[in-house]
Amino acid sequence: MRGESFEAALPVGEDPHRYARLLARVHDAAVAGEVPPARPRAVIGASWTRMRSRGIDPEGGCAGRPLQAEELLERRRASGLSEVLPLLRAKLGGVAEQTANIMVVTDADGHLLWRDGSTAVRRNADALGFVEGMGWGEDVVGTNAIGTALVTGLPMQVYSAEHYVRTHHAWTCASAPVHDPRSGRLLGAVDLSGPAATVSPTTFALVQTVAQLAESQLHAAHRTALEALRGSAVPVLSKVSGRAVVTDPHGWVAASTGIAPRNHVALPTGCGAGRAWLPALGDCVVEPVRGGWLVRLLDEDPATPGDGTRALLDLRTSQARIEVTSASGGWDHPLSPRHAELLFLLAAHPDGRTAAQLAADVFGDARRTVTVRAEMSRLRRNLGGLLSGRPYRFSDTVEVEVLRPDEPGSLLPHSTAPAVRG
Repeated sequence: MRGESFEAALPVGEDPHRYARLLARVHDAAVAGEVPPARPRAVIGASWTRMRSRGIDPEGGCAGRPLQAEELLERRRASGLSEVLPLLRAKLGGVAEQTANIMVVTDADGHLLWRDGSTAVRRNADALGFVEGMGWGEDVVGTNAIGTALVTGLPMQVYSAEHYVRTHHAWTCASAPVHDPRSGRLLGAVDLSGPAATVSPTTFALVQTVAQLAESQLHAAHRTALEALRGSAVPVLSKVSGRAVVTDPHGWVAASTGIAPRNHVALPTGCGAGRAWLPALGDCVVEPVRGGWLVRLLDEDPATPGDGTRALLDLRTSQARIEVTSASGGWDHPLSPRHAELLFLLAAHPDGRTAAQLAADVFGDARRTVTVRAEMSRLRRNLGGLLSGRPYRFSDTVEVEVLRPDEPGSLLPHSTAPAVRG
C-alpha cells in the first residue's frame, strides 16, 4: 500500500472489492498485534498507532453524545464557517445527492455542524450516530477522514477497513480542512461520506477544491475588511508622533509610519490594550481603534533579545505554539504547521541549519531552498531577533525548550518531513 495523506485511498486500477478485502485482513492483523499481509498507507498506520495507544475500541469506538441544541447553535456561530456554508452547499450538496453521499461540515473539534445530501444515506448515517451535533474526532470514532484530517491538517480520504472502528468499514469518506486565511487557525472540515462502493478519486479532488474555494472566499472578505480599515488608519496615524502601525484584530497591517513596510505583525494570543512586548517590534503600547489595533513602538532597538530570553515550543497538541519570555515581557502565538516543523528542527540543531539542510530535512530534497528561505523569512519577520541567519538558528541569548506529546506518533502529526517522521 502506498503513500501520502493527500493521495486517494483506492490505488489507480485497483478493484475496490478486492482491495477492501485486503484492507480488512490488514486491519484484523493490526488490531491483533500481528504482522499484516501488507502495510497500510503511512498516514493510516500512524493514526492506527494513535488509536491503539489511546485504547480506542476497534469494535465500537467510544460512546459519544450529540451536543444540546443550544450548544450546537453556538458552535455554528463561533465556527467561522457559516459565511461559506452557501458556497459549500452549492458546490457539494447536489453532488452528494446524485452520488449517494452526504455532505458534512464540522468545527475544529470535529463536531458535525451541518449535514445535507442523500436521504437514504442520511438514514444509514443516523444508525451510525453520524448526526448533527455528534463529535467525529479520532478520540471518539477512531481513524476517519474528518477526525484524521483535523489532526494532520491535511486532506484525507479513508476507505473501508482503513477506518479503525469496524462499524465504519462499510463507508468511505473524503474530507479537507478549512483554515482561516487571516490567522491560519483551523476552522473545521468539509466532508463527503457514503457507502464504500461510492469511493472515487474524483470525489476526493472535488472536496479539496471546494475547501480551497471556501478559503478563497474568506480571504476575499478579509481583503475587503482590511481595505476599509486602511481608510480610517491613515488619519489615526497622522496624529501619532513616532513609529506606529495599525493592524486588524489578526495583526494584518492596514497602515504604518516610521517603520519598514510589512504585511503582518504577530500579535500575542488574547491581545489587549496596554503595554506589550512583541518579538518583531520590541516594547509597544497597544490601543484599540475601530476595526483593529494601534501599536506604538517604544523600543529603539527591538530586534535584540537580552540574556535570559526563553522560548518554549509547545508541540503537545495539533495546534503548535511558541511562548517567549524575557526581561521586557512575554508573548505567545500559534504556529502554522510549516513553521512548527522548522522551529522544531532548529531546536534540534542548536548549531544551526543551512537552507539546503532544512530543505533536505523537510522535503527530502536539498534543492528546494527557495521555499525554505521564503518560510524562514516569514518566521524571522514574526520572531525578530529570536532567530539568526547564516546558518538559520535560535539566537545565542535564547534558551529553547520543546514540549513534546506523550505519544511519539502525535508529534507534529501533519508532518511528512523525513527529519520528523524518520
